[in-house]
Amino acid sequence: MKQLQRLPNWRTRFEEAIDEIKFVPFDWEAQHDCGPGLAGRLVYAITGEDLTTKYQGKYKTAKGALGVMKRAGFDNLADLVASYLPEIHPSQASLGDIVAYEIDSPFGFALGVVNGERVFVLRPEGVGTMDLLAAKRAFKVG
Repeated sequence: MKQLQRLPNWRTRFEEAIDEIKFVPFDWEAQHDCGPGLAGRLVYAITGEDLTTKYQGKYKTAKGALGVMKRAGFDNLADLVASYLPEIHPSQASLGDIVAYEIDSPFGFALGVVNGERVFVLRPEGVGTMDLLAAKRAFKVG
């Protein structure tokens, strides 16, 4: 696991990235999902490190994304994130950290990015928010 560092201008980059994707709809084929499209995009904005490179272009559907995750050796999306970022208790998560919510799907979790007491999540129509207290797992970004 590589220790990431936040860039000096990370807050500006974080806000710009949210502005760029806030109205971009969820799209498996374009890989604009909660992994590369939201969490990966914001980790890149904050740290300049692209943790999604090995998954880019590898799937076009939910089934394909699930296969990529399973072939990488992970039973759920949160465990995949834990292989890249240090896990913390959700109560310790702060602006820009990644959180995972349990969902009823083969992925086990959906990802979000902390924005205070609310968390940015990807909805069918673009970025929405959820309550941070609903997060089951959290991961430190830089």
